[in-house]
Amino acid sequence: MKESQINTLIFVEMHNSTVITLILLGVIFASLVLDLGLLSKNSNDEGLSLNQSLKRSAFWFGLGLSVMMGIYYWIPDLHEITDMNSLQQYVNTHGNTFRITGNYEESLHNFRISSAMAYLSGYLLEYALSVDNLFVMLLVFQSFKVSHKNEQRILVWGVLGAMVLRFIFIYIGSAAIQRFHWILFVFGGLLIYSGLKLLFQKEDKEFDPENHGVMKWVKKMIPVTQLPEDKSHFFIRIDGKLHATVLFVVLLIVEFTDVVFAIDSVPAVFGVSTDIYVVFFSNIFAILGLRSLYFLIGFGMDKFYALKYGLSVILVYIGIKMLFEDFFHRIGFTHFHNLLILVGILAVSIFYSLYRPLNDSK
Repeated sequence: MKESQINTLIFVEMHNSTVITLILLGVIFASLVLDLGLLSKNSNDEGLSLNQSLKRSAFWFGLGLSVMMGIYYWIPDLHEITDMNSLQQYVNTHGNTFRITGNYEESLHNFRISSAMAYLSGYLLEYALSVDNLFVMLLVFQSFKVSHKNEQRILVWGVLGAMVLRFIFIYIGSAAIQRFHWILFVFGGLLIYSGLKLLFQKEDKEFDPENHGVMKWVKKMIPVTQLPEDKSHFFIRIDGKLHATVLFVVLLIVEFTDVVFAIDSVPAVFGVSTDIYVVFFSNIFAILGLRSLYFLIGFGMDKFYALKYGLSVILVYIGIKMLFEDFFHRIGFTHFHNLLILVGILAVSIFYSLYRPLNDSK
Protein backbone atom coordinates (compact mmCIF):
# COMPACT_ATOMS: atom_id res chain seq x y z
CA MET A 1 0.00 0.00 0.00
CA LYS A 2 1.31 3.45 -0.91
CA GLU A 3 2.25 5.90 1.81
CA SER A 4 -0.44 8.37 0.68
CA GLN A 5 -3.08 5.63 0.95
CA ILE A 6 -1.89 4.71 4.45
CA ASN A 7 -2.10 8.35 5.58
CA THR A 8 -5.59 8.64 4.13
CA LEU A 9 -6.69 5.46 5.91
CA ILE A 10 -5.31 6.69 9.23
CA PHE A 11 -7.14 10.00 8.82
CA VAL A 12 -10.43 8.27 8.01
CA GLU A 13 -10.13 5.96 11.01
CA MET A 14 -9.58 8.86 13.37
CA HIS A 15 -12.56 9.66 15.57
CA ASN A 16 -14.64 12.58 14.35
CA SER A 17 -14.16 14.23 17.74
CA THR A 18 -10.38 14.25 17.25
CA VAL A 19 -10.61 15.71 13.75
CA ILE A 20 -13.05 18.45 14.77
CA THR A 21 -11.03 19.31 17.88
CA LEU A 22 -7.91 19.65 15.75
CA ILE A 23 -9.79 21.91 13.34
CA LEU A 24 -10.96 24.20 16.15
CA LEU A 25 -7.50 24.22 17.71
CA GLY A 26 -6.11 25.07 14.28
CA VAL A 27 -8.47 28.05 14.08
CA ILE A 28 -7.25 29.18 17.51
CA PHE A 29 -3.59 28.80 16.50
CA ALA A 30 -4.13 30.68 13.23
CA SER A 31 -5.96 33.43 15.12
CA LEU A 32 -3.07 33.75 17.56
CA VAL A 33 -0.54 33.98 14.74
CA LEU A 34 -2.69 36.63 13.05
CA ASP A 35 -3.32 38.71 16.16
CA LEU A 36 0.02 38.38 17.92
CA GLY A 37 2.15 38.25 14.78
CA LEU A 38 0.92 39.93 11.63
CA LEU A 39 -1.34 42.47 13.34
CA SER A 40 1.40 43.37 15.84
CA LYS A 41 3.73 44.27 12.97
CA ASN A 42 1.07 46.55 11.50
CA SER A 43 0.64 48.40 14.78
CA ASN A 44 2.76 51.42 15.62
CA ASP A 45 4.51 52.18 18.89
CA GLU A 46 1.56 54.28 20.03
CA GLY A 47 -0.73 51.24 20.01
CA LEU A 48 -3.87 50.76 17.96
CA SER A 49 -5.93 53.71 16.77
CA LEU A 50 -9.63 53.94 17.62
CA ASN A 51 -10.56 52.84 14.12
CA GLN A 52 -8.18 49.85 14.26
CA SER A 53 -9.42 48.87 17.71
CA LEU A 54 -13.07 48.99 16.61
CA LYS A 55 -12.48 46.95 13.44
CA ARG A 56 -10.32 44.31 15.13
CA SER A 57 -12.57 44.00 18.17
CA ALA A 58 -15.54 43.54 15.83
CA PHE A 59 -13.62 40.90 13.87
CA TRP A 60 -12.68 38.85 16.95
CA PHE A 61 -16.16 39.19 18.45
CA GLY A 62 -17.66 38.03 15.15
CA LEU A 63 -15.25 35.08 15.05
CA GLY A 64 -16.30 34.05 18.54
CA LEU A 65 -19.97 34.24 17.59
CA SER A 66 -19.40 32.23 14.39
CA VAL A 67 -17.96 29.33 16.42
CA MET A 68 -21.49 28.89 17.79
CA MET A 69 -22.48 27.48 14.38
CA GLY A 70 -19.54 25.07 14.54
CA ILE A 71 -20.71 23.91 17.97
CA TYR A 72 -24.22 23.41 16.56
CA TYR A 73 -23.06 21.19 13.71
CA TRP A 74 -20.16 19.41 15.40
CA ILE A 75 -21.20 18.87 19.02
CA PRO A 76 -22.71 15.39 18.32
CA ASP A 77 -19.46 14.31 16.66
CA LEU A 78 -17.36 15.74 19.47
CA HIS A 79 -19.23 13.48 21.91
CA GLU A 80 -19.63 10.63 19.39
CA ILE A 81 -23.41 10.70 19.69
CA THR A 82 -24.91 8.38 17.06
CA ASP A 83 -28.15 7.09 18.59
CA MET A 84 -30.65 7.60 21.39
CA ASN A 85 -28.58 5.58 23.86
CA SER A 86 -25.49 7.77 23.45
CA LEU A 87 -27.69 10.86 23.68
CA GLN A 88 -29.19 9.60 26.92
CA GLN A 89 -25.71 8.86 28.24
CA TYR A 90 -24.78 12.49 27.60
CA VAL A 91 -27.83 13.58 29.61
CA ASN A 92 -26.83 11.28 32.49
CA THR A 93 -23.38 12.90 32.54
CA HIS A 94 -24.18 16.57 31.96
CA GLY A 95 -27.78 16.94 33.08
CA ASN A 96 -31.11 17.30 31.31
CA THR A 97 -30.61 20.66 29.58
CA PHE A 98 -32.71 19.90 26.51
CA ARG A 99 -35.93 18.04 25.65
CA ILE A 100 -35.67 14.38 24.67
CA THR A 101 -38.59 13.04 22.67
CA GLY A 102 -39.34 9.63 21.20
CA ASN A 103 -37.79 10.77 17.92
CA TYR A 104 -33.99 10.65 17.71
CA GLU A 105 -33.63 13.34 15.02
CA GLU A 106 -35.84 15.74 16.94
CA SER A 107 -33.95 15.07 20.18
CA LEU A 108 -30.63 15.53 18.38
CA HIS A 109 -31.81 18.89 17.02
CA ASN A 110 -32.78 19.97 20.55
CA PHE A 111 -29.33 18.90 21.74
CA ARG A 112 -27.62 20.95 19.01
CA ILE A 113 -29.68 24.05 19.84
CA SER A 114 -29.07 23.65 23.57
CA SER A 115 -25.29 23.29 23.09
CA ALA A 116 -25.13 26.32 20.77
CA MET A 117 -27.06 28.40 23.33
CA ALA A 118 -24.75 27.17 26.10
CA TYR A 119 -21.69 28.18 24.07
CA LEU A 120 -23.13 31.63 23.32
CA SER A 121 -24.03 32.16 26.99
CA GLY A 122 -20.55 31.10 28.10
CA TYR A 123 -18.87 33.21 25.42
CA LEU A 124 -20.77 36.39 26.31
CA LEU A 125 -20.18 35.78 30.01
CA GLU A 126 -16.43 35.26 29.57
CA TYR A 127 -16.18 38.23 27.21
CA ALA A 128 -17.88 40.50 29.74
CA LEU A 129 -15.66 39.24 32.58
CA SER A 130 -12.61 39.81 30.36
CA VAL A 131 -13.60 43.48 30.04
CA ASP A 132 -13.47 43.80 33.83
CA ASN A 133 -10.04 42.15 33.78
CA LEU A 134 -8.81 44.65 31.18
CA PHE A 135 -9.88 47.58 33.37
CA VAL A 136 -7.47 46.29 36.02
CA MET A 137 -4.69 45.88 33.42
CA LEU A 138 -5.24 49.46 32.27
CA LEU A 139 -4.85 50.68 35.84
CA VAL A 140 -1.64 48.62 36.28
CA PHE A 141 -0.09 49.95 33.06
CA GLN A 142 -0.95 53.55 33.96
CA SER A 143 0.46 53.18 37.48
CA PHE A 144 3.76 51.73 36.24
CA LYS A 145 3.85 54.27 33.35
CA VAL A 146 4.31 51.50 30.77
CA SER A 147 4.83 52.81 27.22
CA HIS A 148 2.37 51.83 24.47
CA LYS A 149 5.06 49.75 22.78
CA ASN A 150 5.67 47.75 25.94
CA GLU A 151 1.93 47.51 26.65
CA GLN A 152 1.58 45.56 23.41
CA ARG A 153 4.39 43.20 24.36
CA ILE A 154 2.93 42.58 27.81
CA LEU A 155 -0.49 41.96 26.29
CA VAL A 156 0.98 39.36 23.90
CA TRP A 157 2.41 37.40 26.81
CA GLY A 158 -0.71 38.09 28.86
CA VAL A 159 -3.01 36.54 26.23
CA LEU A 160 -0.76 33.48 25.88
CA GLY A 161 -0.54 33.10 29.65
CA ALA A 162 -4.30 33.49 30.02
CA MET A 163 -4.90 30.66 27.55
CA VAL A 164 -2.54 28.32 29.36
CA LEU A 165 -4.02 29.18 32.75
CA ARG A 166 -7.61 28.73 31.53
CA PHE A 167 -6.74 25.36 30.01
CA ILE A 168 -5.27 24.20 33.33
CA PHE A 169 -8.21 25.55 35.37
CA ILE A 170 -10.79 24.03 33.01
CA TYR A 171 -9.06 20.64 32.95
CA ILE A 172 -8.81 20.51 36.74
CA GLY A 173 -12.36 21.83 37.18
CA SER A 174 -13.85 19.34 34.73
CA ALA A 175 -12.00 16.42 36.32
CA ALA A 176 -13.12 17.53 39.77
CA ILE A 177 -16.77 17.85 38.70
CA GLN A 178 -16.78 14.43 37.06
CA ARG A 179 -15.38 12.81 40.20
CA PHE A 180 -16.92 14.99 42.91
CA HIS A 181 -20.25 16.43 41.81
CA TRP A 182 -20.56 18.37 45.07
CA ILE A 183 -17.75 20.64 43.84
CA LEU A 184 -20.46 22.48 41.87
CA PHE A 185 -21.93 23.65 45.19
CA VAL A 186 -18.49 24.97 46.19
CA PHE A 187 -18.27 26.82 42.85
CA GLY A 188 -21.77 28.21 43.41
CA GLY A 189 -20.90 29.54 46.85
CA LEU A 190 -17.66 31.03 45.51
CA LEU A 191 -19.53 32.86 42.75
CA ILE A 192 -22.11 34.31 45.15
CA TYR A 193 -19.31 35.54 47.41
CA SER A 194 -17.38 37.01 44.46
CA GLY A 195 -20.48 38.70 43.07
CA LEU A 196 -21.37 40.33 46.39
CA LYS A 197 -17.78 41.38 46.93
CA LEU A 198 -17.66 42.99 43.47
CA LEU A 199 -20.99 44.71 44.10
CA PHE A 200 -20.01 46.36 47.38
CA GLN A 201 -16.29 46.97 46.98
CA LYS A 202 -15.20 50.57 46.51
CA GLU A 203 -13.63 51.77 43.28
CA ASP A 204 -9.84 51.46 43.56
CA LYS A 205 -8.51 54.44 41.66
CA GLU A 206 -5.18 54.36 43.46
CA PHE A 207 -2.49 51.81 42.81
CA ASP A 208 0.83 51.90 44.63
CA PRO A 209 3.38 49.99 42.50
CA GLU A 210 6.12 49.87 45.14
CA ASN A 211 3.85 48.37 47.80
CA HIS A 212 2.24 45.77 45.55
CA GLY A 213 2.71 42.22 46.85
CA VAL A 214 4.20 40.95 43.59
CA MET A 215 6.77 43.78 43.55
CA LYS A 216 7.81 43.00 47.13
CA TRP A 217 8.05 39.27 46.35
CA VAL A 218 10.23 39.80 43.27
CA LYS A 219 12.54 42.16 45.15
CA LYS A 220 13.20 39.40 47.68
CA MET A 221 14.37 37.11 44.86
CA ILE A 222 16.24 39.46 42.55
CA PRO A 223 17.10 43.19 42.31
CA VAL A 224 14.56 45.24 40.34
CA THR A 225 15.56 48.19 38.18
CA GLN A 226 13.85 50.75 35.97
CA LEU A 227 14.16 50.48 32.19
CA PRO A 228 14.28 53.27 29.57
CA GLU A 229 10.99 53.63 27.68
CA ASP A 230 12.59 52.62 24.38
CA LYS A 231 13.72 49.27 25.85
CA SER A 232 11.63 46.12 26.25
CA HIS A 233 13.82 43.75 28.26
CA PHE A 234 12.53 41.66 31.14
CA PHE A 235 16.05 41.11 32.52
CA ILE A 236 19.28 43.09 32.19
CA ARG A 237 22.78 42.87 33.65
CA ILE A 238 24.22 45.76 35.63
CA ASP A 239 27.91 45.46 36.56
CA GLY A 240 27.68 41.78 35.72
CA LYS A 241 24.74 41.17 38.07
CA LEU A 242 21.35 40.04 36.77
CA HIS A 243 18.46 42.41 37.47
CA ALA A 244 14.75 42.06 36.77
CA THR A 245 13.13 45.08 35.16
CA VAL A 246 9.90 46.76 36.21
CA LEU A 247 8.45 45.46 32.94
CA PHE A 248 8.93 41.89 34.20
CA VAL A 249 7.15 42.78 37.43
CA VAL A 250 4.24 44.21 35.40
CA LEU A 251 4.05 40.95 33.43
CA LEU A 252 3.86 38.94 36.66
CA ILE A 253 1.13 41.22 38.01
CA VAL A 254 -0.86 40.81 34.78
CA GLU A 255 -0.57 37.00 34.98
CA PHE A 256 -1.43 37.05 38.69
CA THR A 257 -4.47 39.20 37.93
CA ASP A 258 -5.64 36.68 35.34
CA VAL A 259 -5.32 33.87 37.89
CA VAL A 260 -7.57 35.85 40.24
CA PHE A 261 -10.13 36.45 37.50
CA ALA A 262 -9.95 32.83 36.34
CA ILE A 263 -11.02 31.75 39.83
CA ASP A 264 -14.31 33.55 39.12
CA SER A 265 -14.70 33.10 35.37
CA VAL A 266 -14.03 29.36 35.06
CA PRO A 267 -16.52 28.33 37.79
CA ALA A 268 -18.97 30.81 36.23
CA VAL A 269 -18.88 29.12 32.84
CA PHE A 270 -19.22 25.71 34.52
CA GLY A 271 -22.42 27.17 35.94
CA VAL A 272 -23.60 27.58 32.36
CA SER A 273 -22.50 24.13 31.15
CA THR A 274 -20.39 21.24 32.37
CA ASP A 275 -19.64 20.19 28.77
CA ILE A 276 -15.85 20.58 28.58
CA TYR A 277 -15.94 21.46 24.87
CA VAL A 278 -18.42 24.27 25.46
CA VAL A 279 -16.47 25.50 28.49
CA PHE A 280 -13.06 25.39 26.80
CA PHE A 281 -13.94 26.98 23.47
CA SER A 282 -16.14 29.69 24.97
CA ASN A 283 -13.23 30.65 27.24
CA ILE A 284 -10.53 30.61 24.59
CA PHE A 285 -12.46 32.47 21.90
CA ALA A 286 -13.42 35.11 24.47
CA ILE A 287 -9.72 35.63 25.24
CA LEU A 288 -8.74 35.98 21.57
CA GLY A 289 -8.56 39.60 20.51
CA LEU A 290 -8.20 40.96 24.04
CA ARG A 291 -5.34 43.16 22.82
CA SER A 292 -7.67 44.98 20.44
CA LEU A 293 -10.35 45.25 23.12
CA TYR A 294 -7.79 46.66 25.57
CA PHE A 295 -6.99 49.59 23.31
CA LEU A 296 -10.72 50.13 22.68
CA ILE A 297 -11.25 50.41 26.44
CA GLY A 298 -8.53 53.05 26.50
CA PHE A 299 -10.63 55.15 24.12
CA GLY A 300 -13.55 55.46 26.52
CA MET A 301 -15.18 52.07 26.99
CA ASP A 302 -14.65 52.65 30.72
CA LYS A 303 -17.69 54.95 30.58
CA PHE A 304 -19.81 51.81 30.91
CA TYR A 305 -19.39 52.01 34.67
CA ALA A 306 -22.59 50.07 35.42
CA LEU A 307 -21.15 46.97 33.74
CA LYS A 308 -19.42 46.20 37.04
CA TYR A 309 -22.79 45.94 38.79
CA GLY A 310 -24.22 43.86 35.97
CA LEU A 311 -21.32 41.42 36.28
CA SER A 312 -21.79 41.16 40.03
CA VAL A 313 -25.50 40.34 39.57
CA ILE A 314 -24.58 37.73 36.93
CA LEU A 315 -22.07 36.04 39.25
CA VAL A 316 -24.62 35.88 42.07
CA TYR A 317 -27.31 34.59 39.70
CA ILE A 318 -25.09 31.82 38.30
CA GLY A 319 -24.01 30.89 41.82
CA ILE A 320 -27.65 30.50 42.88
CA LYS A 321 -28.37 28.52 39.71
CA MET A 322 -25.53 26.10 40.53
CA LEU A 323 -26.78 25.62 44.09
CA PHE A 324 -30.36 24.95 42.97
CA GLU A 325 -29.67 23.23 39.65
CA ASP A 326 -32.25 20.48 40.24
CA PHE A 327 -34.98 23.04 40.85
CA PHE A 328 -34.14 24.89 37.63
CA HIS A 329 -34.32 21.60 35.72
CA ARG A 330 -37.69 20.73 37.22
CA ILE A 331 -39.26 24.00 36.09
CA GLY A 332 -37.97 23.43 32.55
CA PHE A 333 -35.16 26.00 32.63
CA THR A 334 -32.96 25.65 29.52
CA HIS A 335 -29.79 27.20 28.12
CA PHE A 336 -32.00 29.49 26.03
CA HIS A 337 -33.63 30.93 29.17
CA ASN A 338 -30.20 31.28 30.73
CA LEU A 339 -28.97 33.18 27.66
CA LEU A 340 -31.92 35.57 27.81
CA ILE A 341 -31.17 36.39 31.46
CA LEU A 342 -27.45 36.96 30.85
CA VAL A 343 -28.04 39.16 27.80
CA GLY A 344 -30.79 41.04 29.64
CA ILE A 345 -28.55 41.85 32.63
CA LEU A 346 -25.66 42.96 30.40
CA ALA A 347 -27.98 45.06 28.21
CA VAL A 348 -29.55 46.81 31.20
CA SER A 349 -26.14 47.66 32.71
CA ILE A 350 -24.82 49.01 29.38
CA PHE A 351 -27.93 51.06 28.58
CA TYR A 352 -28.06 52.44 32.11
CA SER A 353 -24.47 53.66 31.73
CA LEU A 354 -25.47 55.43 28.50
CA TYR A 355 -28.73 56.80 29.92
CA ARG A 356 -27.11 58.13 33.08
CA PRO A 357 -23.46 59.02 32.44
CA LEU A 358 -21.20 58.82 35.47
CA ASN A 359 -21.14 62.59 36.07
CA ASP A 360 -24.94 62.75 36.01
CA SER A 361 -25.44 59.75 38.30
CA LYS A 362 -23.86 61.36 41.31
